[in-house]
Amino acid sequence: MAVLRSRAMGRRSAPRIFAAALLAALAALGTATLDPSAHGLSVREARAAGGGYSLPRILELADGNHPNIAMARSRVTQARAQLDEAHWAPFSQFKLTGGVTVVPTLSGNNVYSPNTDISLTSSLGVGWRTSLEGVLPLWTFGKISNLWEAAGANVKVNEAGVERERDAVRVDVRKAFFGLQLARDSKLLLKDVRSAIEKGQAALQKQIDNDEGDPIDLLKLQTYGSELDIREAEASRYVTVALAGLRFYTGVPDLDILDEPIRPPKHQIGHITRYLQAAGLYRPEMAMVKAGITARQAQVQLARAGLFPDIGLGLQVGLTAAPQIADQINPYVVDPGNYFHYGAAVVFQWKLDLLPQTAKIRFAESQLDEIRAQQRFALGGVAAEVEQAYAEVIDWKKRVDIYAKAVQTAKRWLVMVQSGIDVGTIADKELLDPAKAYALNRFNQLNAIMELDMAMSRLAKATGWDSIAPDGS
Repeated sequence: MAVLRSRAMGRRSAPRIFAAALLAALAALGTATLDPSAHGLSVREARAAGGGYSLPRILELADGNHPNIAMARSRVTQARAQLDEAHWAPFSQFKLTGGVTVVPTLSGNNVYSPNTDISLTSSLGVGWRTSLEGVLPLWTFGKISNLWEAAGANVKVNEAGVERERDAVRVDVRKAFFGLQLARDSKLLLKDVRSAIEKGQAALQKQIDNDEGDPIDLLKLQTYGSELDIREAEASRYVTVALAGLRFYTGVPDLDILDEPIRPPKHQIGHITRYLQAAGLYRPEMAMVKAGITARQAQVQLARAGLFPDIGLGLQVGLTAAPQIADQINPYVVDPGNYFHYGAAVVFQWKLDLLPQTAKIRFAESQLDEIRAQQRFALGGVAAEVEQAYAEVIDWKKRVDIYAKAVQTAKRWLVMVQSGIDVGTIADKELLDPAKAYALNRFNQLNAIMELDMAMSRLAKATGWDSIAPDGS
């Protein structure tokens, strides 16, 4: 009878051991995942202190090292080179030609010469010729000014393209950063839970060895431990992937982040009209479309200017010298060997391709209509993107608040059940449901914080207002 009583007591105590193990794990879980702002201590004070990069520093490194941003900056340099070319090309229409040759000795004048017209003789000398000629534009009916305006607008388009690439890279960096924080928070929590589960397994195994415990309770703990193994493997993979991404984005091969817990964004969400207005001011795509319209308008005017002539100042200067040939000073005699000439005149050039030029005008006007349609599409698309990102922020903010309340409710439930167990009014097994609810909502709260950070990051990209994005602190 004593043995049976002992076994019965052992079996009744087995659920208590299982519940105690789970409760200890959840206590560690709760302590590790509380909002750091409510306490003066970091959740990772138990970890060894180590250095790392903050999110603003990582964003700065990505800005300087990411290939997409580097390519966008190269396109800006190309556009500026084209603008410089447009500035100087109209005033660089000059051509310098020259040459050196051998000439026969020729003497005399247009009346008499002792030499013949044979080019190759036994008496040869060196002759040379050089000339410079070109046109300075005086009036082009808008060709030059519209070319400058189009090239300048192209620079603005490419500068806005740099901002667009930077915004896209920042979203990727923040996604990897917050994902890494969440994965490490999860690994920390799993480690605490595993430690408590292993203690519970050891206690149950001891009870079973003494023929006092229930093997089913041990199997439950072992099954829960296997689930922890899977989650820990997933967290390790996420850590590796996130670190690889951050190191690629920044160009720092051994980069690591600061050892801090994930936190919700600091920005207090306002009314949606505030973010729609910000998109009109800061969104790089809006600047690109605006500059594109300016460029297309300039191209239309440039095409229309092609119907008119170019008027300019023609300049010419030349020198030919052949010491072996007698200089002819008679102005009516053509002297191919020795002469110096210069001159200036008002000249014009008019391409009379009026019908093809009219087609070019229609083509340029259709391109302008196209970019205006793109502007209307961009306005509507940006507004829709902002509204979608705003809705995601509101949604995840509500979820974070709901999960926080659920955690507190589950905690009170857990405390009430534990109190009932202590006084003997509630069975031990009743502790499992509130314990699981507490754990599940705590993990959901962490994940919701990460999703809220990413939703705010996407809202920052949609509006071009990067300062509202979370900075990881």
